[in-house]
Amino acid sequence: MRSLQLVGLVQPKVAEFTRVCSYDRAGEAWSDLGPSPRTMLQEVFDLHRLLAAAGERGPYVLVGQSLGGMIGRVFALQFPSDMAGLVLVDSFHEDAQLFMNGKLVRVRTLSKRRQIPAPRSHVSPADALNPEDREKINGMIKQFEIKPEIDAPYDKLPADAQKERLWALSQLNHFAATADDYLPEEAAKLYVETTAAKVPLGNLPLIVLSRSKDEYPPQVAEEMSREHKNQQERLAKLSSTGKLLIVPNSGHCIQLDAPDAVISAVQTIIRRIPN
Repeated sequence: MRSLQLVGLVQPKVAEFTRVCSYDRAGEAWSDLGPSPRTMLQEVFDLHRLLAAAGERGPYVLVGQSLGGMIGRVFALQFPSDMAGLVLVDSFHEDAQLFMNGKLVRVRTLSKRRQIPAPRSHVSPADALNPEDREKINGMIKQFEIKPEIDAPYDKLPADAQKERLWALSQLNHFAATADDYLPEEAAKLYVETTAAKVPLGNLPLIVLSRSKDEYPPQVAEEMSREHKNQQERLAKLSSTGKLLIVPNSGHCIQLDAPDAVISAVQTIIRRIPN
């Protein structure tokens, strides 16, 4: 769902000073479901191939929000020569905890130490949703009474983007696309690699945008807010040029609450690129 959020408020303004592209990851909106299992490594592979196939020449400034921020980091580590800069928008951190089944769980500790599958450049019939998959997804939708709605802050999107979002959220592929099958393993791997390196991203221009509002259940708000702040500070230290900005009056979706902050961050990095 990255493109629908960025196109509405961020992309038009960024397009005034540089060329900009946005995309939907495999299975979201207009994108095909793609190979399974769905991993960040596969997403990075797909993005790299997509840019090449579209004739987009680097180096690139990547902008990633939430889990997209981690994908941007993996891209930077996989293809450092293709990078001109990175903007992390309230990015997910590999050492983060999530509130699951009434308690805090550190995602990377859920790793079963499975081998992360290598990315694939092709799909097979087995990658498509089969009747059993469809029945399972429809059962979940019915059980939890899932109905696409435009809640805040998505009500800040233009009307046409809201309509497209409702359509995209109703597609069965969307539910498959959001299943990050190897997230614990990939988070654990990135945690080890990041901890082992003093400055994993070297001197890559990096701006980390972090929300200012707490959006956690009351019983864990203090702990998770403190941890989130610490992790955003650690993200800014991934590069020797990293800079952390706390965006006033913003929640997790900074690109919707404060799009100008994202636009300004991209512009700042663009200005640092040698002509």
